[in-house]
Amino acid sequence: MDQALSNPNIDSPVTSREQDAVRILLLIDGACEDVSDADRALPGLAEAVGVVRTQVRLQKLDFWLRNPDYLADELLTEYEKSGEEPLLELAGSILDSEEPEVRRYPMLRHHFGAYEPLDDALAVLRSAALVGRRRRGTVNRVRQHDYFLLAAGREVARQVIYEAPVFQYYVERTRLVLALADGLGGSQLKQRQYLQREYAEATRGERIASVTARARARLEKLRAQAVTHD
Repeated sequence: MDQALSNPNIDSPVTSREQDAVRILLLIDGACEDVSDADRALPGLAEAVGVVRTQVRLQKLDFWLRNPDYLADELLTEYEKSGEEPLLELAGSILDSEEPEVRRYPMLRHHFGAYEPLDDALAVLRSAALVGRRRRGTVNRVRQHDYFLLAAGREVARQVIYEAPVFQYYVERTRLVLALADGLGGSQLKQRQYLQREYAEATRGERIASVTARARARLEKLRAQAVTHD
């Protein structure tokens, strides 16, 4: 279960392996694209029903899922570009609540941006035959990791939501994250996230700081401007 929900005073809550496994399963289920016959012909992938291509894309989507403050701030950026009122309302629904405090799981600043080891969570999913992984490249140099949702994984994802509706949060947030990331590959997502000062200037090996206070101030400014223009 989502342990941080019961203790909003935790500054930097951490997730358990089981929490990570559920979140990643729901993320892969929501973010995967169709697989090809060639994919299904590979060993262990006959039951594949979807795929998220590249670890970079999975990590960058997970960053917005784990950091609702950054997600809300990106929605404000999109609102400034388009003027679409629903974007301002979505950002407000996040920032007006305690979501940035109780749902935020900071990630480490790595060589190439936000990163959190997913090996343990993926090991849980792979051992249960819910997710498969394929490495592209050579024995000495892996160029890409692809993550395949297996039929049993899709079934378990549906079962999790039915038995524990609290996890519907991740389904809804994944949809929002994907809408924000529409058409962007992993490297493009990384470049976009680097535009955030707190993200770009984080010390390597330390957790990336929150932007909640700045985003809330920005929200109030944009709301005031919207009222003035009405």
